[in-house]
Amino acid sequence: MVAQPPAATLQAEEGADAHSITANISLQEMRPRVLKGDDTFAVLNRNGDALPIPGGPEGLYHRDTRHLSRLELTLGGMKPLLLSSAVSDDGAVLTADLTNPDLPAQGDQPAVERDQVHLRRSKFLREGTCFERITVRNHAAVPVRIDVALHVAADFADLFEVRGEVRARRGTLHPPAAAQDAITLAYTGLDDVRRTTRLRFDPAPDRIAVDRAVFELALAPNERRTLLVEAHCDPAQDARDAPRGAFLRALWDDSRDRRAAQARAASVVSADTGFDEMLNRSLADLAMLSTRTPEGPFPYAGVPWFSTAFGRDSLVTAWLTLWLDPALSLGVLRHLAAMQATDFDAAADAEPGKILHETRCGEMAMLGEVPFRRYYGSIDSTPLFVALAGAYLDRTGDAEALRPLWPNLAAALRWIERHGDRDGDGFVEYGRMTEQGLANQGWKDSWDSVSHADGTLAKGPIALCEVQAYAYAAWLAGARIARALGRDAAEAAGFEAKAETLRTRFEASFWDEELGIYVLALDGEKRPCRVRSSNAGHVLLGGLASPDRAAAVARHLLDGSFHSGWGIRTLATTEARYNPMSYHNGSVWPHDTALIGLGLARYGHRAAAARLLEGLTHAAARLDLRRLPELFCGFPRRGGQGPTAYPVACAPQAWAAAAPIGLLGACLGLSFDPAARLVRLERPVLPPGLDRVLLRGLSLGGARIDVQLRRGAGDSVAMSVPGRSGEIGAVLLA
Repeated sequence: MVAQPPAATLQAEEGADAHSITANISLQEMRPRVLKGDDTFAVLNRNGDALPIPGGPEGLYHRDTRHLSRLELTLGGMKPLLLSSAVSDDGAVLTADLTNPDLPAQGDQPAVERDQVHLRRSKFLREGTCFERITVRNHAAVPVRIDVALHVAADFADLFEVRGEVRARRGTLHPPAAAQDAITLAYTGLDDVRRTTRLRFDPAPDRIAVDRAVFELALAPNERRTLLVEAHCDPAQDARDAPRGAFLRALWDDSRDRRAAQARAASVVSADTGFDEMLNRSLADLAMLSTRTPEGPFPYAGVPWFSTAFGRDSLVTAWLTLWLDPALSLGVLRHLAAMQATDFDAAADAEPGKILHETRCGEMAMLGEVPFRRYYGSIDSTPLFVALAGAYLDRTGDAEALRPLWPNLAAALRWIERHGDRDGDGFVEYGRMTEQGLANQGWKDSWDSVSHADGTLAKGPIALCEVQAYAYAAWLAGARIARALGRDAAEAAGFEAKAETLRTRFEASFWDEELGIYVLALDGEKRPCRVRSSNAGHVLLGGLASPDRAAAVARHLLDGSFHSGWGIRTLATTEARYNPMSYHNGSVWPHDTALIGLGLARYGHRAAAARLLEGLTHAAARLDLRRLPELFCGFPRRGGQGPTAYPVACAPQAWAAAAPIGLLGACLGLSFDPAARLVRLERPVLPPGLDRVLLRGLSLGGARIDVQLRRGAGDSVAMSVPGRSGEIGAVLLA
């Protein structure tokens, strides 16, 4: 994913990506309300409106197209006053409470004193439709006559246009049409696809035009009226029920689906309400971002800019939440397997066996104006795909679920060896195949994220340090899965031999004795990029580092040049390209911090992981809705202040939401032994301020167990089992 400053800034250096986000509206300044349902999402202001602000992201989107660029409610021709606005705890419903300003007399309508009329707007999304209920109540002691109007428009902008890309040509915007109780807006793109938005109103408006629907309400004292609005992005689906029945049915179905997803996962309750609120927000965001696919649940990356399937993001999200909900990992593996590349396609950076980077279905992607219809320019998605499959096996013991995926896993391993290693040196490198592709293809995929110590940009093909660790984990995972499936023992042994060869070569080529840390990358001439970056922490995640060097990496990452107090900076403050406001060169990403925490815990540094969790918890306490965003700036933590927002950071963002979940499991030393039907907690550490944690409903097979941990004397932790069902146990290893 690529989010950058405005385009004028990008021209300062050669190599800027053509598809960076250049939107000039700060999402953090807006503090928008966000809803999502499968392939539909809405970005709204706190009144529940979408306003047509130039360069702004507000609107209703479906399949990468903005189907409503304006949906604005007025009272008596004026903007109502906001009382409160909140998204429900499960992230499903936006509720805004509004009241009237002082309304002057108009014609035969008398003046209305402010705060006499209360409006409650409730919105949610389901199956390509935005459902809205508006309840209007008169609290005045006298009758009130008031006009409630909804103003609508649709620009049918492609998401990449909203992000700032300029198109030479667009399709045909059709004249809007109004009927007795409906407004229809339509556009035919250059791809010959007609995209339509149809709004239905119940009751029928008293006045309707192609850009507004007006309800003339005469309300007795304490009288209440209810208005229903549906905005259908797929009008073929809008005739199944009358609006009142459709609203209630959709709300019920949505609630049922969310309860089912919640029931399959474990849950967490602690003695710290702030910590619980952060985790509950994370779980709600993950539920919102999880999208139903034919292969199972799949977390879309983030709203607004990345509400689609991303390979890397989904794999990391699934890994961080694996202990809580293994079903999500299986859905991710199956969906990515279904989209695995089978042929060469330079425009898509595709090669046989490669796992998806990103997919888009908007007009610009269909026409090839952006390369992301199915784009494979990610160097780490493929090894992470195999590594996650191995982690899923370790978590569940369910080898049979992986059996149908073995051809995909084998193809991914072949890609690592044949196409991932572009020059045969034993390392996995990337280099885009066309100028339209991403210049950098690791998780730090902005154009300036890989450099040498003096700040000059590295030239490819580039071998990133963390990608070698993912490849190492993939070879070992391939070996474990092959044995579990009863395949030829020599095949598994061969995978392990490849892992060991990679380990030896890596230590010789990537460790820098003078820096005391693994270098960021090797460039196309095999020169080390002698830069201290957070990437080195991911080497620990993959288990590639030797224990003594892992300890050295841990010391670096926890010193003040890396650790901001909120989390780990992507680049140390001592580096030439360090900028705390940069997307990848000094900012703090919650998922990056969490993956580093998992790596630290893997090498026994659980107290360090607990420190990282404590930082993210305190950051969330200072953020709107206690929601961890995609990233925030890398300025140091200061007393009485929260983290500094990054202007175009997505919130919610799946791997940010997953970060505290993954870190909690790392702090607790949580692992699973499916053969013994045991949950293991090895030398658990509770973060400061968190004295009690209850893990409810940890699953193995069909069995479930509740595990409670309490802080004892000093830093000791005691365990109890308040409940279980089925054959399952838990053990604490001190």
